[in-house]
Amino acid sequence: MVGVIVYPYPPALVFIHFPVHPLPHPVRFMALIKRLDSSSENFAQTLRTLLALDASQDEAIERISADILSDIRQRGDTALLEYTRRFDHVQAQSVAELEIPNSECQAALNALPAEQRTALETAAERIHTYHEHQRVQTWTYTERDGTLLGQKVTALDSVGLYVPGGKAAYPSSVLMNTIPAKVAGVAEVTMVTPTPNGLRNPLVLAAAAVAGVDRVWTIGGAQAIGALAYGTQTIRAVDKIVGPGNAYVASAKRRVFGTVGIDMIAGPSEILIIADGTTPADWVAMDLFAQAEHDELAQAILLSPNAAYLDEVEAAIERLLPTMPRIDILRQSLRNRGALILVRDLEEACTIANDIAPEHLEISTEQPDRWAHKIRHAGAIFLGRYSSEALGDYCAGPNHVLPTARTARFSSALGVYDFQKRTSLISISLLGAQNLGRIAATLAQGEGLYAHAASAQSRITSKN
Repeated sequence: MVGVIVYPYPPALVFIHFPVHPLPHPVRFMALIKRLDSSSENFAQTLRTLLALDASQDEAIERISADILSDIRQRGDTALLEYTRRFDHVQAQSVAELEIPNSECQAALNALPAEQRTALETAAERIHTYHEHQRVQTWTYTERDGTLLGQKVTALDSVGLYVPGGKAAYPSSVLMNTIPAKVAGVAEVTMVTPTPNGLRNPLVLAAAAVAGVDRVWTIGGAQAIGALAYGTQTIRAVDKIVGPGNAYVASAKRRVFGTVGIDMIAGPSEILIIADGTTPADWVAMDLFAQAEHDELAQAILLSPNAAYLDEVEAAIERLLPTMPRIDILRQSLRNRGALILVRDLEEACTIANDIAPEHLEISTEQPDRWAHKIRHAGAIFLGRYSSEALGDYCAGPNHVLPTARTARFSSALGVYDFQKRTSLISISLLGAQNLGRIAATLAQGEGLYAHAASAQSRITSKN
């Protein structure tokens, strides 16, 4: 069986075609969410199947995005205008007409209700403060013979930020992607956002003003990615592209990688909660909802050694679900990919958590630090009953662009380091060249690279 869904939430907006695998028995299917037991014979296989999301890209989408990129690369502004008319129904005679002036972004910010503006600016300030701590400086050290070695840290010159447009409004993503770039020292951040039928989202524009976006263009889709990657007669090419987008955007980002850098291609949102039973069940149920409501493929899992507590959370889910505006999405997400899992103890919960490597991990226990020390793989860890994941999405400070689908095993949250380059510094002294020249020559000869050896040996006898 194959399903298709679009998930419109950071860090990705992607159409996914996926096979739906039947779960092996024994699994107790409840009305709204699965109940699993880590002591059951087939638990490992059952969990792996629950986590599986074997996404395969639609060949038609790949072909279309490739054609659009090629067209943008060859025809530049002309192609960009044609695609904007076709897909967004925006009639413009020149690409210059598609730029939103900074004054309009500032006006959108000024027009916000006071409470909304304060929330946006406070969140931006907290995100900025957090990311200031990530900034790395150039460093060097000098050896006894006078040889100097080090690392020069420089910011990227330009970054492109893709932001979904129309009805989708993710001002928080504008902050989370732009502010680290600005803290890193990126000279120019260019934002692209589609405006279907000319609809401009004031929240997104206001966030652009708060975050310090330099230029905003009302273009979207694979054509916007092509414009950022290759440049056109009007739009300058950037060094790196970040931000969520639909299937065509995701496909285009994969294809331009190498010409420019990209952030990541992320999957549906995830939360894993480790709870000892001391947090109110309603709180935990709502935390599960907070991820499950993103889309039908989002995943919400609770681990606890307390069976009675799992019963309480399940009852809370059944009671609170009818009050949720996104009930249909929640119901499908929880039923298909959610689970309440009974574990032997919190030690085992941490072992399972490391295997899952979730995007978001809440440790809702007494002494959460004790268990956090045992976690090696997670995009973000939320410690204690008051640290709801929703706060991290908006205003805690750390970045909400996080690795999904077990990629937290080898990747990290978006940060300042994603917008900086590290260049090695090597200054060999005369004495250093004598010693290192012999070492390098010996190794080069062993590799059969005799010009390398001669180059290193030439400095041994040099008088300069």
